[in-house]
Amino acid sequence: MKYFLSVFVAMVLISCGTTKKSQGEEQKAVSIMFSADSAYAFCAAQCQYGPRTMNSEAHEACARWIVDKFKQYGCAVELQQTNLKGYDGTILKSTNIIAKSQEPRDNSQKPRILICAHWDSRPWADNDPDSANWHKPVMAANDGASGVAVMLEIARQLQLNDSANLAVDFICFDAEDWGTPQWTDESDGDSWALGAQYWATNCPKSIANSYQYGILLDMVGGQSARFYREYFSMKYARNVVEKVWQAANAAGYGSFFPAENTGGVTDDHLPLNEKAGIPCIDIINHYPDCEQSSFGPTWHTINDDLQHIDKNTLQAVGQTLIQLIFS
Repeated sequence: MKYFLSVFVAMVLISCGTTKKSQGEEQKAVSIMFSADSAYAFCAAQCQYGPRTMNSEAHEACARWIVDKFKQYGCAVELQQTNLKGYDGTILKSTNIIAKSQEPRDNSQKPRILICAHWDSRPWADNDPDSANWHKPVMAANDGASGVAVMLEIARQLQLNDSANLAVDFICFDAEDWGTPQWTDESDGDSWALGAQYWATNCPKSIANSYQYGILLDMVGGQSARFYREYFSMKYARNVVEKVWQAANAAGYGSFFPAENTGGVTDDHLPLNEKAGIPCIDIINHYPDCEQSSFGPTWHTINDDLQHIDKNTLQAVGQTLIQLIFS
């Protein structure tokens, strides 16, 4: 995926202080444990298909695998299929995979949230340090597979444990990473997150209103990753950021979630906020000291592979969400 990082002067209006907790709001760590080994296996299973680029057989085969796994863990799965147009006019056969919890949607039942990630691979390694690789596809172990892997492990835990305080739906967004390549010298923010744009535009208001909030997972398995408070997340859903960062602290992974702000990212959470009206945050890695990219050294390179996935990062993100859902 491309994630275009832009820093805004308006960020100074957002406090950079430590997230505050109200008296009596301190959380205890839950006993249910997210399995990083399981999430890593889900990541590896996606990569076995090769790069899941749009309109490829690997893309279609991996979609079938994702659907089967969510069904295995008790979700009702819907496919939102459509043809979308890429920045260059290419027709993209897109499939958003929607996995719904079997919990009743009645308002008297558990509050419902949405967790999402994109599952397609970047077709061009256009940020690779070697220009000979710019037209090669990206394996997308982190930039795609890691978010889906964390969601699948959460779905597995929800099936194993019936003590969740939240009902959870999942969406795997397609066509996120067909955005304008760097070699075109053009910038078009609307060329990214096409699947999320389509879902948000066509989502019935009754469905959108059924979600208290959403959480987007993007690049949540990288080595030495840290997750800062992204600008648009703070703008549209600051209270959700605070919930998640508190959960990270309670789960013992606060060091992975610094109470510091960063710039805005063009990502799947934007159409959910702006088109569907669902307050949605982006848990996305940020490397402030990385010269190659603030999204890390493997972003949009041929090195975004399993060798650069860290189970510790998967554990930190996954256990944080388990804490949020079960506390």
